Amino acid sequence: MPPPPPVLSDKPIEAGLYVVSTPIGNLRDITLRALDTLAQADMVLCEDTRVTGKLMHAYGLKQKLIRYDEHEAEMVRPRVLAALAAGSRVALVSDAGTPLVSDPGYRLVLAAVEAGHAVYPIPGASALLAGLAGAGLPTDRFLFAGFPPPKSAGRRALFEELKPVRATLIFYEGISRTADCLADMAAVFGERRAVAARELTKLHETFLRGTLHELAADPRLQAPKGEMVILVAPGAEEAATVEDADAALAEALTRMGPADAASEVAKALGLKRRDLYRRALEMKS
Repeated sequence: MPPPPPVLSDKPIEAGLYVVSTPIGNLRDITLRALDTLAQADMVLCEDTRVTGKLMHAYGLKQKLIRYDEHEAEMVRPRVLAALAAGSRVALVSDAGTPLVSDPGYRLVLAAVEAGHAVYPIPGASALLAGLAGAGLPTDRFLFAGFPPPKSAGRRALFEELKPVRATLIFYEGISRTADCLADMAAVFGERRAVAARELTKLHETFLRGTLHELAADPRLQAPKGEMVILVAPGAEEAATVEDADAALAEALTRMGPADAASEVAKALGLKRRDLYRRALEMKS
């Protein structure tokens, strides 16, 4: 049985483009504001009318659905901009989660902004944030890198580019390529901690944790279809060498005295100010 439709707000929404987040699995993750918006939209743009149709049916919504994906976007966009210019309320959704995150829609939002139309984000479910919240990896700084290239050489080139980044790295990957992707990650990133999250918000939601090598060999990842959120812990900070400290001090001493130079370099390199101050005095003399 579909859930009963909630009591919708009778407050009319303004004209403009609404970027509406939808559930990534569990239909109960739709927000009341998202339902209000979809119920009042003059048109709903979606990647797949069948997928969005199921969501609309579950909540008794009957707005017209218009396909807007990478194949149709160029043809549909002028029609949407004309509707916005006429004062319409247009909702943009993706198949699951927050639109524009590895989904089409960026160019439409940009065109709407450039034409002077209002754009309203309607926040909600997001696979990358759900994965980050349950992973147990650092959350103070993270980088979403989308889908890695499908072939090993391209993946490894991307991972080499991201290797110096001091943040939790987040990727989307098709489950059929997950094991190979994790093996390439292990070859580039080494023994970093990682988490593979699948079926997020669904009945069989699973977080697999371990090193990259351990996860690459985990038989539970040998599934035929679906998508995975892969999260990789930041690499360990490399200790600064004496040469690093001397180079930094030499540059700082051109701008300030030994005491201030020692403080600046200590903060930047994570070294003891006392030792750096002594070294700065030696270099200055």
